[in-house]
Amino acid sequence: MRAGGDRGIQWGRLRRLTADLPPAAMDVLLLVLAGVATVYRIGWGVREAGDQAPDLIAYGIGVAMSILLLGRRRWPTMTLGGVVLLWLAYHVLDYPGGAPAVPVWIALYSVAVAARRRAGLAVAGGLLVCDALARTADTGARLFDAVLDGSTVLFLAALLLGDAVRSRRAWRAENEARLALLAAEKERAAAQLLADERLRIARELHDVSASTLAVVAVQANVAAELIGDEPERAGQALDLVRTACREAMGELRAAVGVLRTPADGPFHLPEPAYGLERLEHLAAVHGASGPRVEITYVGERLTLPRLLETTAYRIVQESMTNVLRHARATRVDITVEFRPAGLALEIRDDGCGVARAPGGDVSSGLSGGSGVVRTLGTAVSPGVSGVSGGDAGGGNGLRGMAERAASVGGRLDAGPVEGGAGFRVRAWLPMAAGT
Repeated sequence: MRAGGDRGIQWGRLRRLTADLPPAAMDVLLLVLAGVATVYRIGWGVREAGDQAPDLIAYGIGVAMSILLLGRRRWPTMTLGGVVLLWLAYHVLDYPGGAPAVPVWIALYSVAVAARRRAGLAVAGGLLVCDALARTADTGARLFDAVLDGSTVLFLAALLLGDAVRSRRAWRAENEARLALLAAEKERAAAQLLADERLRIARELHDVSASTLAVVAVQANVAAELIGDEPERAGQALDLVRTACREAMGELRAAVGVLRTPADGPFHLPEPAYGLERLEHLAAVHGASGPRVEITYVGERLTLPRLLETTAYRIVQESMTNVLRHARATRVDITVEFRPAGLALEIRDDGCGVARAPGGDVSSGLSGGSGVVRTLGTAVSPGVSGVSGGDAGGGNGLRGMAERAASVGGRLDAGPVEGGAGFRVRAWLPMAAGT
């Protein structure tokens, strides 16, 4: 058992050694082995009656056949053709039959393993036919006789071996290409996931910071104006500032926690935080010492996916932030309509509207629901596309709202109210996409 194991180890080492050789060195080594085997078979092979004794011409033909093998990779068909011609010349001169067969086997293998092999296989077929005819004429053997089958089987075995190696190489190349494609697709998906998450975190940071700063700015101004005359109301304003900052810190910690996740560690998206239940609180915070905020719910209250509710909350939050920062409005009407197919939102103020900022155009380009929803006497079509206008900060607020709506398969439309003062944001968030 140990001797067999040692032979297996030595054979494995030999295979690795030959696999590491460059093609040119491998061809030279093959030429030497084929030449030595051919010279040996010519000089010490079996001779039959009538065979001419081998001379320098016989050895020269055998060596020439081996030398032609140097072109087997680049010109397999021409190599096989040259080897076959020398093979025929050797037998025409009546030298010992079959002696220079080793170069023929290698040439047949090279043709079968080549990428373009139609002409080479035609030459190989001609060789098989000629060999069979010559043997039947010389020995009187019939088809499938042992004397005929021995030569034919060896030639066919060389062809089949080459074809098997060619098929294995093609399979391996296809498998490597498939693995490379899968790796590239995996890398692309990972990059897309990272980009989407960066965008999501950017939206979260923008919404939280913008909303908090807007509330802080308004309430701080109120506190500054009332600190001397009405200290109680000034204290209430400062309490709102403290509450807004505390809530913002909690949300910022959650976002920063995602960014600090180790690259090789498990990646967990934080659960969506706020939903529609926070709208009343949002209205109270933004409406204190600011515009009057009215919330109207239409339809039966449905159980919505948490992601959908968070998206709706963020859209309302950003709309209220824009009102505080830019609109100088006295009233804001928020309408939330529950429909079987999804959620329709409208946020409308009576302020001065929002001037279009450079680069502030945003278009969602996604399809929403169908039909018309009546809210506060205004027709809101869930299928309206596009977002016009921008915010004073360069359009990031409206763009973020449009991206949020698009992320759940919805759409958003925003712009100045036609024929009147104020600004209006309308969004359609389908139920199915939020699950």
